[in-house]
Amino acid sequence: MIVSLFPKKHAIGLLSDEGVEILIHVGLNTVKLNGKYFEAFVEEGQRITKGQTLLTFDLDKIRQEGYVTQTPVIVTNSYSYSDVIAETSPQNIDFNNTLLVVKA
Repeated sequence: MIVSLFPKKHAIGLLSDEGVEILIHVGLNTVKLNGKYFEAFVEEGQRITKGQTLLTFDLDKIRQEGYVTQTPVIVTNSYSYSDVIAETSPQNIDFNNTLLVVKA
Protein backbone atom coordinates (compact mmCIF):
# COMPACT_ATOMS: atom_id res chain seq x y z
CA MET A 1 0.00 0.00 0.00
CA ILE A 2 1.14 3.55 -0.66
CA VAL A 3 1.30 5.26 2.74
CA SER A 4 2.97 8.46 1.62
CA LEU A 5 3.62 10.17 -1.66
CA PHE A 6 5.73 13.22 -1.13
CA PRO A 7 4.19 16.30 -2.80
CA LYS A 8 7.29 16.81 -4.96
CA LYS A 9 7.10 13.15 -6.09
CA HIS A 10 10.76 12.46 -5.32
CA ALA A 11 9.99 9.93 -2.58
CA ILE A 12 7.34 7.37 -1.76
CA GLY A 13 6.49 5.34 1.34
CA LEU A 14 5.18 1.78 1.13
CA LEU A 15 3.70 -0.64 3.67
CA SER A 16 3.68 -4.37 2.91
CA ASP A 17 0.86 -6.66 4.00
CA GLU A 18 3.36 -8.11 6.51
CA GLY A 19 4.03 -4.69 8.06
CA VAL A 20 7.38 -3.81 6.44
CA GLU A 21 7.68 -0.04 5.96
CA ILE A 22 9.80 1.03 2.97
CA LEU A 23 10.92 4.46 1.84
CA ILE A 24 12.16 4.93 -1.73
CA HIS A 25 13.92 8.27 -2.22
CA VAL A 26 14.88 9.06 -5.82
CA GLY A 27 18.22 10.83 -5.83
CA LEU A 28 19.83 13.01 -3.18
CA ASN A 29 18.45 16.49 -2.44
CA THR A 30 16.02 16.09 -5.35
CA VAL A 31 13.28 17.67 -3.25
CA LYS A 32 14.82 20.95 -4.44
CA LEU A 33 13.58 20.16 -7.98
CA ASN A 34 10.00 20.79 -6.75
CA GLY A 35 8.63 17.83 -8.71
CA LYS A 36 10.33 18.78 -11.99
CA TYR A 37 11.13 15.61 -14.00
CA PHE A 38 8.94 13.39 -11.74
CA GLU A 39 5.52 11.87 -12.39
CA ALA A 40 3.47 9.76 -9.97
CA PHE A 41 1.12 6.99 -11.10
CA VAL A 42 -0.25 6.16 -7.64
CA GLU A 43 -1.78 8.01 -4.73
CA GLU A 44 -1.75 7.65 -0.97
CA GLY A 45 -3.92 4.81 0.33
CA GLN A 46 -3.77 2.89 -2.94
CA ARG A 47 -3.01 -0.83 -2.90
CA ILE A 48 -0.35 -1.81 -5.41
CA THR A 49 0.84 -5.00 -7.10
CA LYS A 50 4.19 -6.36 -8.26
CA GLY A 51 5.34 -4.70 -11.48
CA GLN A 52 3.02 -1.71 -11.18
CA THR A 53 4.54 1.65 -12.11
CA LEU A 54 4.71 3.90 -9.05
CA LEU A 55 6.82 6.82 -10.27
CA THR A 56 8.72 7.82 -13.36
CA PHE A 57 11.55 10.32 -13.54
CA ASP A 58 14.08 11.57 -16.07
CA LEU A 59 17.49 10.52 -14.71
CA ASP A 60 19.43 12.31 -17.43
CA LYS A 61 17.75 15.65 -16.75
CA ILE A 62 18.11 15.20 -12.99
CA ARG A 63 21.84 14.55 -13.50
CA GLN A 64 22.12 17.56 -15.83
CA GLU A 65 20.73 19.70 -13.01
CA GLY A 66 23.68 18.47 -10.90
CA TYR A 67 21.91 16.01 -8.59
CA VAL A 68 23.19 12.61 -7.49
CA THR A 69 20.77 9.94 -8.73
CA GLN A 70 21.49 7.18 -6.22
CA THR A 71 18.12 5.96 -4.96
CA PRO A 72 18.09 4.76 -1.35
CA VAL A 73 15.54 2.06 -0.51
CA ILE A 74 15.20 2.05 3.27
CA VAL A 75 13.28 -0.25 5.60
CA THR A 76 12.16 2.43 8.05
CA ASN A 77 11.01 0.01 10.73
CA SER A 78 14.04 -2.30 10.51
CA TYR A 79 14.23 -2.29 14.32
CA SER A 80 11.21 -4.63 14.21
CA TYR A 81 13.14 -7.30 12.32
CA SER A 82 16.21 -9.45 12.98
CA ASP A 83 17.86 -8.58 9.66
CA VAL A 84 17.49 -6.76 6.35
CA ILE A 85 19.59 -8.27 3.58
CA ALA A 86 20.33 -6.79 0.14
CA GLU A 87 19.80 -9.59 -2.36
CA THR A 88 20.57 -7.85 -5.65
CA SER A 89 23.33 -5.71 -7.07
CA PRO A 90 22.10 -2.11 -7.00
CA GLN A 91 22.35 -1.74 -10.77
CA ASN A 92 19.38 -1.98 -13.14
CA ILE A 93 16.78 -3.55 -10.88
CA ASP A 94 13.41 -4.48 -12.35
CA PHE A 95 10.24 -5.99 -10.90
CA ASN A 96 11.51 -9.55 -11.39
CA ASN A 97 14.46 -9.03 -9.04
CA THR A 98 14.42 -9.51 -5.28
CA LEU A 99 15.92 -6.33 -3.85
CA LEU A 100 15.66 -6.96 -0.10
CA VAL A 101 14.87 -9.81 2.24
CA VAL A 102 13.51 -8.85 5.66
CA LYS A 103 13.83 -11.53 8.34
CA ALA A 104 11.45 -11.68 11.28
